[in-house]
Parts: sequence; structure tokens; C-alpha cells
Amino acid sequence: MAAPARRRERREIDPLEEPKGLGRRRQARTSRDVFGRFSESFARAMGTSWFLVGMTVFVVVWLLWNSLAPVTAQFDPRASNFTLLTLILSLQASYAAPLILLAQNRQDDRDRVQTEQDRQQAQRNLDDTEYLAREIVALRLLVRDMASKDFVRTELRSLLEELDRREAERASGATPRP
Repeated sequence: MAAPARRRERREIDPLEEPKGLGRRRQARTSRDVFGRFSESFARAMGTSWFLVGMTVFVVVWLLWNSLAPVTAQFDPRASNFTLLTLILSLQASYAAPLILLAQNRQDDRDRVQTEQDRQQAQRNLDDTEYLAREIVALRLLVRDMASKDFVRTELRSLLEELDRREAERASGATPRP
């Protein structure tokens, strides 16, 4: 009893509370997706060796039965050039081709989305690489302007020599030079 009450509640919803056709679109997308998945599974099954083996066995059994069985047991006699078999194979081919094309279109759509995502990822990687290259160049410029170890040693030695010279001048009583 709870389920019919829920159904009634859904029907009693004010149509102005939802956008027009919202429920229909969901169903259409879902049914399209179900049909698309069906077509892909159908195309995938037709592309296997087991399908070819099965079809070959089916056709061979059909031909043998309708050629070698008693005339009263034949349902598609050889005398009529296997009209029913031709019709069945034509019908199968007429349904297979559009389903395979639909599956290919869905795969193309997925490939297109994947390609776009790959392109965006490649662009982000390129941007990151360019940023890092600029940062490395900036660091190289900063390091080039930094004092090297040899330069600091040379400066310290000259300062030590200057201090030693001033110390010697003070000890001798002379006025230190500025």
C-alpha cells in the first residue's frame, strides 16, 4: 500500500515547481544511454571469433538440414534457393550495420572527450614547465650575483691584512690611516 501512495504523491506535484520537461529528459538520456550500451555490447559481440564460428555453424546446419533432410521436414528448401536464410541474414546485416555505426559514434565521442582532456593536461604541463624554467633562470641570476667562496676569502684576507696593518701602526705609535 505504501508504493501506490508514493505514486499518487508524485503525480500530485505542482507542474510549476519543476522545469518543463525535466523528467522526460532524464528518461530520454537514460534510454539513449541504455540503447547505446546495448549497441556497443552487440558490436563487441559481433566482432569476436566466437560470433563468426557460431554464424558459420548456424548457416552450415541450416544448409545441410534443408538440403539433406526429407522434403517434408525442410522449412527452407534448396529448390527455393534458401529464401528464408537469405532473408534472415539480410535482416541481421540491416540491423548490425547501424548498431555498429552507433557504437563507433559513441567511441568517437569518448575519444574526442579524452583527446580534449589530454590537450588540457598537456597545456597545464607546458604552463608548469614554463613557470619552472622562468624560476630556474631567476635563481641562476640571483646565484650569479651572489658572492662566490673565492671572492669572500679574498675579501676576508684583504680585511685581515688591513686590520693587521692598523694594529702594526698603533703599536708603532703612528696615526692610523683611514
